[in-house]
Amino acid sequence: MLKRIVLIFTIAIVLIYTGFSLCKKSDNFVHIVFATWGSESEINILKPMLEEFEKQNDGIKVDLMHIPQNYFQKIHLLFASNTAPDVIFINNLYLPLYANAGVLEDLTNYDEFEYDRYFPKSIEAMKFKGKIYALPRDVSNLVFFYNKDLFKKQKVDYPAKDWTLDDLLKKAQKLTTKETFGISFEEKPLYYLPYMLYYGGWGVNDSADYFSRNVLNQSANKKGLEFYADLRRKYHVAPKKEEIGSATMAQMFLQGKIGMYLSGRWLVPKFRQEAKFDWDVVEFPKTMFMDSSGWAIAKSSKNKPQAVKLIKFLASKDNSQKFAQSGLIVPARMDSANSKYFLDGQKPKNAKVFLNTAKNSVPTPVTVNYNEILDDLNSKTEYIFNK
Repeated sequence: MLKRIVLIFTIAIVLIYTGFSLCKKSDNFVHIVFATWGSESEINILKPMLEEFEKQNDGIKVDLMHIPQNYFQKIHLLFASNTAPDVIFINNLYLPLYANAGVLEDLTNYDEFEYDRYFPKSIEAMKFKGKIYALPRDVSNLVFFYNKDLFKKQKVDYPAKDWTLDDLLKKAQKLTTKETFGISFEEKPLYYLPYMLYYGGWGVNDSADYFSRNVLNQSANKKGLEFYADLRRKYHVAPKKEEIGSATMAQMFLQGKIGMYLSGRWLVPKFRQEAKFDWDVVEFPKTMFMDSSGWAIAKSSKNKPQAVKLIKFLASKDNSQKFAQSGLIVPARMDSANSKYFLDGQKPKNAKVFLNTAKNSVPTPVTVNYNEILDDLNSKTEYIFNK
């Protein structure tokens, strides 16, 4: 039954793509198929850019393939059926899987992409075995959002730039009352890996094969995971599963029930619009992992010169600033990140924290089987966090 469902789904994808192919034969344009995920607001930013690109490049049409859900599963099926899009929006967590399979174009020697304009760590994140396979659009790292009004109410000093995990714990304890918790808690690896890194863990200095097999046996990783688990179990400064219910950490933060919330830039527009209290951001103690998303080209593309033109256009300073204006992303281009379009004077006041983190962070160590590793971690840590 499962095989039949997969077969039907694959055929549907192929038929959709065939529709694009038929369009290519029906006119005199070169059609570039461009696949991306993204919210409605992101697509609304992207569509006018693509229209402008077509105006500036007579003879080229861009067929946008918007895949808002199960993106990489569908991209995988497109590659498997030899119907891959010309341009694929991709992130560093999945890039090794496709680069290792030999289905992405090696962009290392494409000088027109001006790699020196980007945060070096963002380029590093888009590499596999020393070669660049995507041009980064944005960088993604976690910071602590904190409720300044709650800090004032509990007479707790704001987090300092050089704070430690001990400082974090003390502040969380002071912020915790019958009505509030000092700090957020989420069970996905994204949120506890920084605690491992703080103690020198998560295999940063080990081979990929080593940490994929032994990540929870390494002493530094154990220490970081124990500290994180104890925020909930021992100190009760973070909510337990039964105390969260159906709410998200973002909702609890907006309700004033959490003093410090570890999350990413993508929540800034929501907090600007909905928060009824004063808030700001601060870097995670010591250092942080960094992820990145960007544009890759399918090695099988028959329209590589046009695909290169599209990527270069989307990555231009002007368009990078348009993405930045949304508040959703931290631009990978340094000139756009340091522009008034990102540092726009709105909350958070310390927006440069995102840029400092981009400079000082460590690209997430990723292997071809990275997502399998995360699934394994999820199964092992569920008990640890809830016993």
